[in-house]
Amino acid sequence: MIVVKSKDGIPIRLAQERWQHIIKRHPEMENQKEKVLETLTSPDLIQQGDLDTLISGKFYPETPLTEKFLMVIYKEINERDGFVLTAYFTNKTSKRRKVLWRC
Repeated sequence: MIVVKSKDGIPIRLAQERWQHIIKRHPEMENQKEKVLETLTSPDLIQQGDLDTLISGKFYPETPLTEKFLMVIYKEINERDGFVLTAYFTNKTSKRRKVLWRC
């Protein structure tokens, strides 16, 4: 298990089980774990997700697919704990989701 701090300083866990879920559903994420961790710690923006989740997004000019945004869905349980749900590449951030923070 890997733990990094979110933009808000909350420890966020990336469990092996979650990483396997991510690469099974999104095979292009196979060698992108460092980008996932970087997107959590140093995002370009944070959006409101569903069911009390947050979405950390960061633009990458080079990915296995071309230039893309990496979106990491995570949950902050309290000031001392949180966890990653999933991560994926996308062409653009969602316009319908509220932006909570932008660099």
